[in-house]
Amino acid sequence: MPEGHSVHRIARQFRRNFLDAPITASSPQGRFAEGAEVLSGRSLHRVDAVGKQMFAEFDGDLWLRVHLGLYGAWDFAGMISTDPTIASASGRMGQTNLRGTFLESDLIDRGGEDSIASIGAPRNTRMRMSEQTRNLAGPEDESFPPAPIGAVRLRLLTETAVADLRGPTACELLTPAQVNAVIDRLGPDPLMDDSAAAEQKFVEAVRRRGVAIGQLLMDQSVVAGIGNVYRAEILFRARLSPHTPGKLIPEDVLRALWRDWSVLLTIGVETGQMMTMDNLSHEDYVNAMANLGDRHWVYKREGLPCRRCGTNIALEVMQARKLYWCPGCQL
Repeated sequence: MPEGHSVHRIARQFRRNFLDAPITASSPQGRFAEGAEVLSGRSLHRVDAVGKQMFAEFDGDLWLRVHLGLYGAWDFAGMISTDPTIASASGRMGQTNLRGTFLESDLIDRGGEDSIASIGAPRNTRMRMSEQTRNLAGPEDESFPPAPIGAVRLRLLTETAVADLRGPTACELLTPAQVNAVIDRLGPDPLMDDSAAAEQKFVEAVRRRGVAIGQLLMDQSVVAGIGNVYRAEILFRARLSPHTPGKLIPEDVLRALWRDWSVLLTIGVETGQMMTMDNLSHEDYVNAMANLGDRHWVYKREGLPCRRCGTNIALEVMQARKLYWCPGCQL
């Protein structure tokens, strides 16, 4: 399932490429035909990400809510940039990250996370739209917009950019009151609200429960955006057992958890990778950005020695999700 950083990257991409321009909406798949008809011709004015959900405001106080769920993704094509100062042409995409400016074609999506052409659940069976387009047409024969490929629930099209939504859990139109009701049910997201009140809300939500912290971090009403990868990595970084009941965790440890989540989420949005290891040399950083197995402490490292203490990383199931942790470090 796409985690919070992916949805924030999607929202940022919409803000930088789709705002304040009339949008033609359609549902090539047909499952959102009525909603697309209502949206078509309106302008997009605001896009927010809260946890794993995106909320987009159109003309007339009309909001689009999208929850990607386990399998959802947005595919982008056309003149797409993650930096408003970068112009792109002929369907080539510019991207700015912490290490400078690159063309999308120069960035290999090594771990299924850092693409700007397709953001969401990685799919082995689906090539990115940019790859499909290159296979169908030569560099001098590219046309815009590309034809929809596969089951596209919603297509949002401007004169220069297109976004195709596939496989979401939720895609619906809401009123402002309905949007507020959905957000009120979610826990805090530090990129939407980094206030002391948001931190306190997280601390209180955990400390009032006797449920294991490994379960609470995955509860979107406790904290928004954390998924399986960040859950495992945040708990390891805190040296906290995933089985510790929330009400037994000291307040200062919970505040440190919240702040670490804010740091990791920010890194994820800026780099496109769920990078959770600190203080790496330049060479180790490059390797980590290129290889999933080199950028996490415990996630998907079951049976391998802990990078910190040498104990074999454990794998178990908690609430039907795989849980990775170190029995030696996380006491």
